[in-house]
Amino acid sequence: MVTSLKYIFLISVFFIETFSQQEDIQRKETELSKIKGEIKNLESDLNSKTTAEKKSFEAVENLNKQSFLMNRMIGSLRKEINTKQNEINRVEKRISNIQSDIKSLKENYAGYIVSIYKKGPFNELESLINSASLQQAVMRTYYLQVFSEQRKKDLNKLNDKKIELADAKKILEKENAEKYELVASKEVEKKSLNSKLNDKKKVLSSIKKNKNELKKLINAKKQAQDKIENLIVQLVEEAERKKRESELKNKEQLASEENSFDEKSKIREESSGVEYDLSTEKFSSFANLKGKMIWPLHKGKIIRKFGENKNKNLNTVTLNYGIDIVAGKEKNVRCVSEGVIAAIDWLPGYGNVVIVSHKDGYRSVYSHLAEIFVTEGDKVNGGSVLALVAEGLDGEVLHFEIWKSREKQNPELWLAKK
Repeated sequence: MVTSLKYIFLISVFFIETFSQQEDIQRKETELSKIKGEIKNLESDLNSKTTAEKKSFEAVENLNKQSFLMNRMIGSLRKEINTKQNEINRVEKRISNIQSDIKSLKENYAGYIVSIYKKGPFNELESLINSASLQQAVMRTYYLQVFSEQRKKDLNKLNDKKIELADAKKILEKENAEKYELVASKEVEKKSLNSKLNDKKKVLSSIKKNKNELKKLINAKKQAQDKIENLIVQLVEEAERKKRESELKNKEQLASEENSFDEKSKIREESSGVEYDLSTEKFSSFANLKGKMIWPLHKGKIIRKFGENKNKNLNTVTLNYGIDIVAGKEKNVRCVSEGVIAAIDWLPGYGNVVIVSHKDGYRSVYSHLAEIFVTEGDKVNGGSVLALVAEGLDGEVLHFEIWKSREKQNPELWLAKK
């Protein structure tokens, strides 16, 4: 009876988890459908342009926005694949445990069968007659009953385990099939992304010598820098707000000594949940990296420095909040230090942008990205590949910034000397 109740409980848990997963899948499908709708609208807008309009800064930005949305889809699919793989690992472990239980039960039952074969079936009456005393007879009767009940329990448990194993294998088959579909969808989106990046490359080639279009790009970059600063400020304010909330909860917890243990435990769990999501305290020091930091583009070369930059051809002066690094043979954009992915966004002029939060209130910014390999909330190490650098008017150039809270830093002072 207990085994049956346990089995019913496991089945109930499975259906609850399945229902929750279905809700999550529906939410993600709705989100992906919305993104696909946005891409379709951008494609329609671009297709409606004249031949001349398709060779413009606006066309480049349209394709940049499409690539950003595709990266979001790929990122979402990548996360689903990882979640699905974790579930597959969990089910495989469960199957292994069930198989181990079945093996043990079979061995125990086989031992009982061998014992009967060698000694013959147990005869309770004969056992009582051959007893030396009444006490021995009572003890023999008790142990024979226990042994008989245990055999029945083992047999029932063995049958339950076989049913549980069959169900687990069905779940595993389903999870593997869903993972295969997700991987196939991801590959389709990656091909589509590469196609958009190639289209952008062709448009860039056609406007490289068009001064009017280049001036549009410069103006867009100016606006993008202000937007990056706003993003940084929002992240700083959010981190400060969460810190205040955490400190307030800790004070309330200390002041509530009369509360029950369960209530206190709940506060601690909620508090630790916030720390797990947002805290950078467990990361290695960012401040200690000054002057010896790894380059976000290995073998890259700085082509625009921090501060004012003059463009002789266009007769313009722009203020650079970071540095621009042209890629060598390697196109991988690497995280300069341990951190957490705080934001992924798209900005006209800068394209795809990734912001990483580090210890000591520092943040690093990476923009002009093609394919992105991380999603918001991911923990990353120094040297982890975040993305591939994107093609721009002046080649494959990464825009890189460092911020200390709300203050811009000169990245050249941080990077290791070559």
